[in-house]
Amino acid sequence: MGTERTGNTWVWRLRDSVHRFFDSDVFYSFRRSPVNVVAFLVTVVFFVGAFAAPVLAPFNTNDVATLDLMDAFHPPAWMEGGSSEHLLGTDDQGRDVLSAIMFGTQVSLIVGFMSVIFSVVLGVGLGLISGYVGGRTDHIIMRLADVQLSFPAVLVALLLFGFAKAVLPRELQEDVAIYVLIVAIGLSNWVQFARTVRGSTMVEKNKEYVQAARVIGRAPVAIMVRHVLPNVMGPVLVIATISLALAIITEATLSFLGVGVPPTQPSLGTLIRFGNNFLFSGEWWMTIFPGLALVMLALAVNLLGDWMRDALNPKLR
Repeated sequence: MGTERTGNTWVWRLRDSVHRFFDSDVFYSFRRSPVNVVAFLVTVVFFVGAFAAPVLAPFNTNDVATLDLMDAFHPPAWMEGGSSEHLLGTDDQGRDVLSAIMFGTQVSLIVGFMSVIFSVVLGVGLGLISGYVGGRTDHIIMRLADVQLSFPAVLVALLLFGFAKAVLPRELQEDVAIYVLIVAIGLSNWVQFARTVRGSTMVEKNKEYVQAARVIGRAPVAIMVRHVLPNVMGPVLVIATISLALAIITEATLSFLGVGVPPTQPSLGTLIRFGNNFLFSGEWWMTIFPGLALVMLALAVNLLGDWMRDALNPKLR
C-alpha cells in the first residue's frame, strides 16, 4: 500500500488538493450564493460555445462558400417566416445569427484574454520594479501611469489604431488588426495592475525574508522574481478577472466604431455594428441577440470577479 501510494504521489496530491478546495471557505461562499452559481454556469456555456463553435455551431459562418444571400433577413424561428434551421434568424449576408454569435464570441474572448495577459505582464513588471527599486524609477513609472489614467481606454486604442494605419502598408492592416487591438487594449489597462503590485511590493520588500535574501547575496532581480513576486500576485487574479469583462466591452466598442477586428473575423461588436444598420427597418434580431450575448457574458464575468474579490479577502469574510 505504501509503495503504491509512493508511486502515485501526484495522484494523491491532486486528490488532496481537490478535497481541500471543496472543503474550503472559498467554495462554500461560492455554492451558497445562487448568483455566483448562475454566473459560473453562464460563463461556462459561453466559453464552451465559443471555443467549440467549429463543432457545435449549426453553420460555419467563417466559410464564405456556405453563405447564400437567398437566406438573408430570415426572422427567428418562432416568428412568421422563420425557419427551424436558423433559431435566431439570419443577417443581411445569410449568416445564421446563432452561429455568428458563437464564432464572434470566440474572437472577443481571444482578444480579451490576450489583452489581459499583455496588461498583466506589463503592469506587474512595471509595478514590481517601481515598488522595489523606488526613487527616480518609481517616480517616472508612476507619472507615466498618471498620464495613462488621464486618457480613456477607447481614446488610447483609437490613437494606436491611427498610428498603426499610418505606419503599416494597407495590405497588412487587416492581417495585423487583431494584434493591434490586443496591444491597444492591453496598454489601456496596465495601470491598475502596476499600482496594485507596487503597493504590495513596497510592503513586502521590508519583510524579514527579503532582508535575509539580501544578506546571503541574492541579486535584486532574483529577489523580485523568486521571492517578492509570488507574494504580491494575490490581487492580480481578481483584477484580471474583472479586466477581462472590461477588455471584451472595449473590444466590442472599438469594433462597433469600425476600428476593431476586420469584417472577415467578426466579433460581437462587429455583429452589433452590422445589425444596427437594419435595426430601424425591422430586422431587430441582427443586433439585439449579439447585444444580449455581450451583456450576459460581461455581467457573468464581472459577477465572478466580484465574488473572487470578496472570497479571497479575509477582511470581508
